[in-house]
Amino acid sequence: MNECTEFLRIALSKGRILEETVELLEGSGIKCQQVKGNGRKLIYTDEKQGVSFILGKPMDIPTYVEYGAADLGVVGKDVLMETEGEYYELLDLNIGYCKLVVAGEKDKTERDYRTIASKYPKLTEKYFESMGRQTNIVKLNGSVELAPLTNLADSIVDLVSSGQTLRENNLVELEKITDITTRLIANKGSYQLKQARIVSLVENMQGSI
Repeated sequence: MNECTEFLRIALSKGRILEETVELLEGSGIKCQQVKGNGRKLIYTDEKQGVSFILGKPMDIPTYVEYGAADLGVVGKDVLMETEGEYYELLDLNIGYCKLVVAGEKDKTERDYRTIASKYPKLTEKYFESMGRQTNIVKLNGSVELAPLTNLADSIVDLVSSGQTLRENNLVELEKITDITTRLIANKGSYQLKQARIVSLVENMQGSI
C-alpha cells in the first residue's frame, strides 16, 4: 500500500459520540478493536488496514483536519458551527443527536437575556445577532449550568440530550437554536490526493447509517 496516497488518518472525538462512531466505522468495514480497548493512547495505527486513529477533544478535531494532521474527522455539528474552519463536510452520520438550546430559570423571558454563558461564544453571538437581540456573552469551558445558579449569567446556551442535567439544576429549555448531529469532515488536500479511498469509505458509511 502506498502510504502517501492511501493511508488514512482519522481523528475521532473523545467522549459521548466515540462509541457510536466506532460502531459505525466497524459497520463500514474498518476494524476498531484498538480504539475500543479504552487505553490511554491517543494514536492507534493499523498498518494492515492502512488506518490511523487520532483521539482528541471535539473542539480540536476540525483543527487537526484543516491543517492536515488528519485526513478525516468525526465531530458534532455544534463544533463545526463554532470553529468555522476550512474543510469539506462530507456526511451527516445521524449519530450523537442532541439540540443546542437557550436555557435558564423558568421565569426568564426574552428581555432577561442580558448575559449568557456558553462553551460556544461565536455561535451564541451569531444566533442572537440574527434575532436582533444584544447580549453579553461569557465563555465557559464546562458545567455552564452553574452560571445562572451563581448569578454569573442570566441564561446559558448549551447542548441538551435528555434534559436531565437541566432538570437537576432547576433549569428549563427556553429556546431551541438548532438540532445537532455528528458529521464526517475531510481535509481539502487529502480529499484530492486520496479521493478514491475516501469516497469508498463515505459510501460504506452511508450504507451503515
